[in-house]
Amino acid sequence: MSGTGTTAGDDPLQTAVWRLRSRGCWTDAAALLAPHPGAGPAVQRTALLVERCLFTGDGWGEAEDSLRTAEALAEDDDDRGAAACERGQLAYASTVLGVRDRADEARTALGRAAALLAPNAERRPLLDFRRGLIAEHIAHSPQAAKAAYRRAHAGATAHADALLLSFTWRHLAGLALRDGELAEARHGFAESLRIREELGYLVGTAPALAALAEAEPEPEATRLRAEATRLFRLLGGVPAWLSQHLTPPAPAV
Repeated sequence: MSGTGTTAGDDPLQTAVWRLRSRGCWTDAAALLAPHPGAGPAVQRTALLVERCLFTGDGWGEAEDSLRTAEALAEDDDDRGAAACERGQLAYASTVLGVRDRADEARTALGRAAALLAPNAERRPLLDFRRGLIAEHIAHSPQAAKAAYRRAHAGATAHADALLLSFTWRHLAGLALRDGELAEARHGFAESLRIREELGYLVGTAPALAALAEAEPEPEATRLRAEATRLFRLLGGVPAWLSQHLTPPAPAV
């Protein structure tokens, strides 16, 4: 979930990878990296395929194969930590999507990543964010999740990782909404949407619209859900888990 490929200074390969990834073409983006040797491209390719699993619920075998390759190519703690972070995310995705319960594997892998990555490592904010996901959606500990998201948010700001900031804004806003803090939730969701629109992260824009709709009154909520539905259909029903959030809540009886 890093912002690789989103800035004008990136090389042509990274720009091409980002353009495909941002439109949900993860397989094509990964194919561009396949001819490039080394642990770095292997980890990035794995990250794309893991993200495809989370967004589509498909492609698990290819992601596992790519992950094993990345683990085998790792030469130092940074490489090993990055691969462990992707293993944790793949196990998390499998668990929350109900494919197979791999919660223990997710926790272990992210713990290993935390031990391997230096405190100021570029990948550390992403690791903190993913530990927040585990805390929120597997351990059901919103306070621990909030602390992890805040660390990730601060790290993403320090590393100028705009895409990760769009995720931390959104998840912190989700916790605020749960606590009834509507103004804080609305601000966070709006920031997430703004960043994704500025980056051209099309595949993540529909979820951001739907999230903001949860914090807005009518008729704005209906307008946001309609726009999210349009994008969702445009992308062929990706992310797959979004469909259940596009129906407005039933009125209170």
